[in-house]
Amino acid sequence: MSKRATNLLAMGCGMLFGTGLMVSGMADPRRVLGFLDVAARWDPTLLLVMGGAVATALVPVRLAMRRKHALLGGMVEFPSLRDITARLVLGSVMFGVGWGLCGVCPGPAWLNLLSLRADRWEFFGCMLAGMVLFDLWHRRSAAVARRRVAATAR
Repeated sequence: MSKRATNLLAMGCGMLFGTGLMVSGMADPRRVLGFLDVAARWDPTLLLVMGGAVATALVPVRLAMRRKHALLGGMVEFPSLRDITARLVLGSVMFGVGWGLCGVCPGPAWLNLLSLRADRWEFFGCMLAGMVLFDLWHRRSAAVARRRVAATAR
């Protein structure tokens, strides 16, 4: 399959995902915050959407784990690292705190741009800035690690 066809298929999958978020109401931060607010009027909708997503993905993921090649011809790759590291925990906490404060994660953040609301655009800009800063930090850390390895090899 050509790169263009693969990209079009990926875009279609993303659009289907976005449609699902909109139909289920998960692009609305109030719905997400209602799920996280167990002390007041708890909204279980997010739990139902997540449960449906996990149930829907369960069989295809299990089948994919048995294959060497994807249906589109690429390699099937799953994470090989299973260690719980400080970096993993810190990233998870940062994601959770941000999600809990705003009620938005990256998928719905894209959809919320369509609302043309300033606060949604501000969130998106901050999210992108955080991604860029992380990328810069990660590249710098990798470069420092490479220099250390090169220095010990001498």
